[in-house]
Amino acid sequence: MRPTASIFNHPDRKRILLHLLFWLTVMTILTVIYGTGMPNYVFAAGIVALFMPIHILYFYTIAYVIIPRYFDRKRYVGFFVFLLLIVVGSTFVFRLLEILVADPIIYDAVRQNDPTFVWRKLEGTFSEQLAKPAYLISAFEQTNIFVWIALSVKFFKMWFERRQAALEAELNFLKGQLHPHFLFNTLNNLYALTLNQSPQSPSVVMGLAEILRYMLYEANTEVVQLERDISILKSYIELEKIRYEERLDINFSVNGLTPELKIAPLLILPLVENAFKHGASEQIGQAWINMDLRVKNNTLKFKISNSKPEQSAPKDDRAHHVSIGLANVRKRLDILYPSAHQLKILEEEDVFAVILEMDLDKRMEI
Repeated sequence: MRPTASIFNHPDRKRILLHLLFWLTVMTILTVIYGTGMPNYVFAAGIVALFMPIHILYFYTIAYVIIPRYFDRKRYVGFFVFLLLIVVGSTFVFRLLEILVADPIIYDAVRQNDPTFVWRKLEGTFSEQLAKPAYLISAFEQTNIFVWIALSVKFFKMWFERRQAALEAELNFLKGQLHPHFLFNTLNNLYALTLNQSPQSPSVVMGLAEILRYMLYEANTEVVQLERDISILKSYIELEKIRYEERLDINFSVNGLTPELKIAPLLILPLVENAFKHGASEQIGQAWINMDLRVKNNTLKFKISNSKPEQSAPKDDRAHHVSIGLANVRKRLDILYPSAHQLKILEEEDVFAVILEMDLDKRMEI
């Protein structure tokens, strides 16, 4: 027998239970508040339960009808018109229920214990009771206070979900920029090798395939093992060594890696790519790149420095690269590790350096 879809699957069941818990909490609070002036708390709970459908209908009409149909579609005039109608209507229904049902029941119950009890709230005709401003204001307060607490939670949840969706979309966009940018640069390297009919071209193709496989499949998760991210980084460095041969001196030291360490993928690779692209590739003579990565107490520190060509690239080209490379990393760090990272860029006449320090434990969940 095939399983059928149900609104009581796990996420919906949790949401329903949270809603029930909220309304039970509201009922309990109201019972405690009003129970002091009534014969007993059981009686008070019955009176409160009489009014609960108004609160519940009021909330769900706004939350699941008015907000989706008007607020979410930016039809703000209609939203405020219907909101006003519901606020006023709920207040009058609450007051009518007081006059016609609740107040007489309460009055009779209290008089059983105290026959001399006089309740001025019941004085006057039906229309006179309905028109008393003090009791209308009281009905407005009692109708709205908990409903708007619930609606505040609803609006906060909507804001949070939209913020998370926007951050996730921006992260996907930023991560997507890395793939074509990296592929373009590596294909350029491969093209140069094939022109020279280098026997190392197949190795470059295999290395490129491994890195692209990582980018397309493994790096789609929120975090990866730091060891795996560093292994891909080393593969990229090996590709670049093939291209530059003896003309480039590379030093890369790694300390403190353990299997349990995790990091958001592809944060370090663009920093290394930047050193090759705007350091070694623009330098005619001997070039160098020094890298040091160390982890201590879940704090990662990565420092990379590279030699600069005697004549720097044109400003427009440098600015374009920064916008795709370093700026991309900075934006992703701001989203994923807010207040948990430092990215310093140091530039001198013959040296360009980037220092990244981050707390691996303080990644924001997206």
